[in-house]
Amino acid sequence: MSKVTVIGVGNVGATAADVIARNEVADEVVLLDIKEGIPEGKALDMKQASCMLSMDTKIVGTTNDYAKTADSDVVVITSGIPRKPGMTREELIGVNAGIVKSVVTSVLKYSPNAILVVISNPMDTMTYLTVKSTGLPRHRVIGMGGALDSSRFKTYLSMALGDVNLNDIEATVIGGHGDTTMIPLTRFATYKGIPVSQLLSREALDKVVADTMVGGATLTKMLGTSAWYAPGAAAAYVVETILHDQKRVIPCCVYLEGEYGQKDICIGVPVRIGRNGWEEVIDFKLNAEEKALFEKSAAAVRKTNEVLATL
Repeated sequence: MSKVTVIGVGNVGATAADVIARNEVADEVVLLDIKEGIPEGKALDMKQASCMLSMDTKIVGTTNDYAKTADSDVVVITSGIPRKPGMTREELIGVNAGIVKSVVTSVLKYSPNAILVVISNPMDTMTYLTVKSTGLPRHRVIGMGGALDSSRFKTYLSMALGDVNLNDIEATVIGGHGDTTMIPLTRFATYKGIPVSQLLSREALDKVVADTMVGGATLTKMLGTSAWYAPGAAAAYVVETILHDQKRVIPCCVYLEGEYGQKDICIGVPVRIGRNGWEEVIDFKLNAEEKALFEKSAAAVRKTNEVLATL
């Protein structure tokens, strides 16, 4: 019997729970939130949908009762607040750091062996906070950002190639999960095994990179709020890879101990993921230009992490 808990069931968390339940990734999915009635209501809504979708996943909703999350194999953490008008980055980090630390403590009390998938923003810093504050083995803490950013990279490549099948494209984004810190690796991107650099002009590739880097902001401008379908699906994709021991290589935010020339930082790199969490960092052998971009990205992430020391 496998069990997944999603903490925070706003748009992203609820979508992740829905995808996990619909695809029967786990035997049981628990939705937990601090807003009374919301997780119970969303769970009930999903249950009512299940009979029309031939779903057998058990779905539970609870307002802040962590006892119901006991013995979860994987816990997805989306908790936190969005940045509000007039709020500084430091203030946002301060609020969300407190929320994430409290959530993680409660989660581990009832599921001490769980693998944690972090989505809370700023994601690289919240993943780092989770590793440092819990003392968990680093392979049990995974930040989801790279999976989402890579899906956006693939989408923009597909569009540039004439709306070809997305599943025929391999593309990876590494670095920080932010508009100025992510690094879409065009040199390694392929369509049906053919390097996209042979199929698209430099100008077209540069546009794909630029569009990918502002992919989240573009959707926020369109929707008036952050996106949720792709972020929720990305979380579910990582959870499925863990529970089903699929050994997929997914770019995720993990704690590095010398890999890619970085230590004491959580940042996006390609990792092989299986039943015990992330198992291995995959070395893409970056060239000098890519290494410089990665070092710049890491420096920006470290700057954000510095706020934690002031809390």
